[in-house]
Amino acid sequence: MGAQWKAKPKEAAANARGKLFGKLVKEIMIAARNGADPDMNPKLRLAVQQAKKASMPKDTLERAIKKGAGLSGEIIQYERTLYEGFAPHQVPLIVECLTDNVNRTVAEIRVLFRKGQLGTSGSVAWDFEHLGMIEATPNSAEVDAELAAIEAGAQDFEASEDGDSLFYTEATDLDAVCRALPEYGFTVNSAKLGYRAKNPVTLSGSALEEVEAFLEALDNHDDVQNVYVGLSV
Repeated sequence: MGAQWKAKPKEAAANARGKLFGKLVKEIMIAARNGADPDMNPKLRLAVQQAKKASMPKDTLERAIKKGAGLSGEIIQYERTLYEGFAPHQVPLIVECLTDNVNRTVAEIRVLFRKGQLGTSGSVAWDFEHLGMIEATPNSAEVDAELAAIEAGAQDFEASEDGDSLFYTEATDLDAVCRALPEYGFTVNSAKLGYRAKNPVTLSGSALEEVEAFLEALDNHDDVQNVYVGLSV
């Protein structure tokens, strides 16, 4: 029992790593449709950066690029789909999926929404902003996140408790801001287009626990790439 108990955290870490790689591979394949050269394809460059930050093996990364660009002889088509609705306690959310079978995915998402409410397209999107999101780490304590945001062309930023910053950009400025931030003392950890809630709901106690369990079940689905939630703790 002792040996099994000690192995569990390792197994959980391996599963989490595998799930992360699976999501990153899908993003790389989607981005590589517009070209296999990251220097000429901004979306692919950002996806490759995230994969490298996650320590994805080089052969896995190269294989994903070739598949996505149609250079491997394999035909695998992923489609990006969005689902809108509410978690328990009327918490709005947008679920972003990448799937090779839309009918299967929508059926399984409906099941996961049994404790919430799956809405129609546009039912909650109006309450979210579509923008670029860049997570970055300051290279020293003297770095000024507000100044970096202004100089790099970001629209806004948030500082987290661990010292990192989340920079928000116009959707069209994501790549440019990513390139500029290192000049102002930040190392970019990840960058993507996403959604930020305009009017987040505040919850606590058992209500918060119920929503967190709902969100965890969604996030564990293989086709779910991102879950954007209007929740303030």
